[in-house]
Amino acid sequence: MSASGPRGALPEATLQDECFMRLAVTLGERNLGLTWPNPSVGAVVVDERGGGPVILAQGATQPGGRPHAERVALAAAGERARGATLYVSLEPCSHHGKTPPCADAVVESGVLRVVSALEDPDARVAGLGHNRLREAGIEVSVGCLAGQAFRAHRGHITRVAKGRPAVTLKLARTTEGFAGRRSGGRLMITGETANARVHLMRAHADAIMVGVGTVLADDPLLNVRLPGLEGRSPIRVILDSHLRTPAASRVAAGAREIPTWIVAAAEAPVEPEQALKAQGVEIMRVAPDADGRVSLPEALALLGTRGLTRIFCEGGPGLADALAASDLIDELLLVTGRSARGEGDVPALGLSLQDRMDNLDFVAEEQIGRDLFMFWEKP
Repeated sequence: MSASGPRGALPEATLQDECFMRLAVTLGERNLGLTWPNPSVGAVVVDERGGGPVILAQGATQPGGRPHAERVALAAAGERARGATLYVSLEPCSHHGKTPPCADAVVESGVLRVVSALEDPDARVAGLGHNRLREAGIEVSVGCLAGQAFRAHRGHITRVAKGRPAVTLKLARTTEGFAGRRSGGRLMITGETANARVHLMRAHADAIMVGVGTVLADDPLLNVRLPGLEGRSPIRVILDSHLRTPAASRVAAGAREIPTWIVAAAEAPVEPEQALKAQGVEIMRVAPDADGRVSLPEALALLGTRGLTRIFCEGGPGLADALAASDLIDELLLVTGRSARGEGDVPALGLSLQDRMDNLDFVAEEQIGRDLFMFWEKP
């Protein structure tokens, strides 16, 4: 991490590095949800040799995961990159995949300095990219805005380190702490502005995940309905141990437009599977837990093998508590809304989630319209 000067002030060069690294991280964040299984990286090429720094080019990992950010930025800079500095939010790859290593492209570009936020924990990289650059005589600095870059790349890092996607759990509650009611229909807890923010978060996820109880109670669409971003609706994942999802439900009926995956227990009946497959739903099966339900660790491990890195879970208090009990929550968003004050009788926070929150770090809160967003994350 960056060193601090007197009274917490940062040296001028470090402040400049942080400025351009913040841009690199932000560029990568724009394409979150579009690049899996690859991380969404940002890169900026800067000429620092004149009277002041000049941005020559910038890039982000492209939809589908390639070309990578470094190649996009360096191609845009062309010969101007010689002697410049490259800022990149994650270590350039050093292995041959569907494209040659980005570290080779960086060397060939002629840049003299690389500022990298994080070492990539992928065993195929894991410092080898940085070493390749140093061996070519390039000055390499690692760790600038590492915390911010880690949040942006949490999905990739979690999948590499733990074999599963990172899970962001979103729960909405009334001012009295309720997420719903046992009878009488769905509670509309949050306002339009807050709902739009949630849809933007959906657009940056690889998948939206709910339990079958949410499908049966609300028949949700689970898509992105922001003007201009409808095409960024992520995969829909339903945890449905016994395949109770109706073939006529809106998620099943729209499965040919938005990929819809159902994770069921191994012993789930075959007949409903055939009806759901006829709608275009993909059915996956995993071993059940001791209660005969889908094993959440098994389900998330399976989703990791399918390439998912970031899951946005909107499954309600029951699924939330089950995820907490299995220590599968990486980020928590708790939205307190004022639109249903005095209503509800289903508590938003179960006992397991309350216990797990003691091990999460509170990181931020934000007032959006009349509703309060509060964010926690796994340290």
